[in-house]
Amino acid sequence: MTDVREQARWTRARLGRCGPPLDLLTARFSRHEYAPHAHDEFTVGVTVGGLEAIAYRGGRIVSGPGSIVVLEPGEMHTGGPAAPDGYSYRALYAAPALLTDGTLGGSGLPHFREPVLDDPELAAALRRAHTDVSSCPDPLEAESRIPWLLTALARRHSTARADDTAVPGAGTVAHAVRDRLADELLAPPSLAALAADLGLSRYQLLRAFRTTMGVPPYAWLAQYRVTRARALLDAGARPAEVAGLVGFADQAHLTRWFRRVLGVTPAAYRNSVQDSARRPGRHSPS
Repeated sequence: MTDVREQARWTRARLGRCGPPLDLLTARFSRHEYAPHAHDEFTVGVTVGGLEAIAYRGGRIVSGPGSIVVLEPGEMHTGGPAAPDGYSYRALYAAPALLTDGTLGGSGLPHFREPVLDDPELAAALRRAHTDVSSCPDPLEAESRIPWLLTALARRHSTARADDTAVPGAGTVAHAVRDRLADELLAPPSLAALAADLGLSRYQLLRAFRTTMGVPPYAWLAQYRVTRARALLDAGARPAEVAGLVGFADQAHLTRWFRRVLGVTPAAYRNSVQDSARRPGRHSPS
């Protein structure tokens, strides 16, 4: 029988089509103790429930619900429950470059003096992004959300200095990215590739797009796909086939965004359109 108190699930997402992988871990432990080990990447975690104790840098740290934990590459550490009820957390394993974009220099390794951080807003955003990307590892969504949040983490809490240099022609940049995404909605290019084409960093591209369009690239493309899907549903197509025709990973992915944008499922929308078409017209009295 599976012990519900001891669970771990790994998900691998891509940061953009054909981009580098990003590993995400969702775990709950009441007894498991990690042996001393280190990672090549930054470990960035959010404690969801309970208390975790970590041996790190010669001391013992404890994280509780809502805490962000950052463990630097090459640093030996352990991990285990600090209370009888155990703990649960979400973690991702980020290449150092994901934390240096948007900081001055862009090549030095950010240093976090404190491994446990109190930043409720950022913790909540990291947890939401982790949950969404783990459930549907869409490459554009992962690339739009994760590097942006990791850059915010480095800018707010590490020794790295923020690079706030204005992006020249931000509106032109955003519209060029928008047009490329619309033209290639079935297999959108990575933001890293788009940024290279425009002579920008990925962070600069994301900032220009968010400032001009009001949403990150993945959210804009999802809404554009919903608009295209709506036209196909109006024409009588079934949700299962529409999802693939507009670039969603599957019907569940289409449904998630359709409800966010229009408040109903694609099936409910299609049925209401068909019912309206079958309903006889009302004639005004003469």
